[in-house]
Parts: sequence; structure tokens; C-alpha cells
Amino acid sequence: MTQYFLTVPHDSATEPTMASMQEFDPAELAAVLAAVDEFNTALKESGAFMFAGGLNPPSTAKTVDASSGETRVLDEPFVEAPSYVGGFWVIEAADEAAAVEWATRASAALQGRIEVRALQEPPAS
Repeated sequence: MTQYFLTVPHDSATEPTMASMQEFDPAELAAVLAAVDEFNTALKESGAFMFAGGLNPPSTAKTVDASSGETRVLDEPFVEAPSYVGGFWVIEAADEAAAVEWATRASAALQGRIEVRALQEPPAS
């Protein structure tokens, strides 16, 4: 089984947060949250679920650089981009097609795009 990283992209201009989600239509928000809960339950029941999480927006990021021997901590993301990863799932799937099936279900639940990427396999010894 291969592990896959399913990411939830967000628009950098809006930076949605848990607090800003309260501004959504309550019925629409409840429907999305229920759909995501149903998706998470299906992942767990299938044994595909590894872990998942939501991320705070890039404006809250710190970038740490100790490459020169001196540690610098910057109050900024390491890259400026029009979109960013707002949340993710790490799942196990038999192959890419199975991971894409899970991503299709996640996309339907969230009503948005999902990116699918396999985690690198450890080097053979």
C-alpha cells in the first residue's frame, strides 16, 4: 500500500479560517461539515485513513532557516503563492486510481479541488 497526500487548496486572497467559516450560510456550512464527516468515517471504516488536519493560513506562518549556521525565524511563509494548502488527509491506497477515487469523494464533500500526491517511498537498502 502506498500513502497519498490529499491536499485542500485555498485561495490566498481569502485565507479562510474556522472563524471566517462562521460567516457562511449556516445550512450550507452544516451540509459541508456533514459531508466531510461522512467522508472521514468512510476513510476510517475502510482502513485507508492515516491522519488529517486543517492548517492555519500562510499569514500565521513562520519560516525557520538555519542553513547558514545561524537560525533566522521569519514571520512569513517560505513562498508567496496565489493558493496554499489549507488542509490535508494522508491515506493509504492500493494505487493511484484508488487514491483518486478517495480524492473524488473529498472533492464532492468539500465542493472544491483536491490534489493527490504519493508520498515518496524510502530508498531501498
